[in-house]
Amino acid sequence: MAHGNFLAGVNGGYFDPEYRPIGLRIVDGKMAVPLQKSRLLSGVLSSTGKKIQISRVSELSQSQKPDTAVECGPMLVDLGKSVRGLESTRSARRTFAAVSSGDKVALGFCSDVTLADLSSILAIISIPEFKIQRALNLDGGSSSAFWFKRANGSAFSIAEQKPVRDFVAIIPR
Repeated sequence: MAHGNFLAGVNGGYFDPEYRPIGLRIVDGKMAVPLQKSRLLSGVLSSTGKKIQISRVSELSQSQKPDTAVECGPMLVDLGKSVRGLESTRSARRTFAAVSSGDKVALGFCSDVTLADLSSILAIISIPEFKIQRALNLDGGSSSAFWFKRANGSAFSIAEQKPVRDFVAIIPR
């Protein structure tokens, strides 16, 4: 992360024991892994030109041609509200992507929470000029990693506990 022109980054989507990605991956406009139908893989974080969005898998259109995409899940926040029925007993490290009703995006990290806890936190959190409309869980647990560049150029990071297959990053416009 420190060697690229990134503002922030977290681990990306799921992968199997041989570190092969699970779920849709599009990099530089080329599909690396096709979309998968799975209860867990319920959303896609994608970018097209200057637009970043989180879509439910069922909302994806064949006409969309994203530059980048990662399929993950579950959806944590939808239409500004906590998603019901999420797992509420296993606490772990979590990472997520979130979008506001405007054109803003955030990446985040939270420790020792269940999916239901994280969903509730993200639905009620108050950030000036950023009301979360949708949030998507990314690969978590020991794969959770977080990095961001401070205003003074130094970096803050929380390292993953096991190797990470891919990552999601925010670059300056």
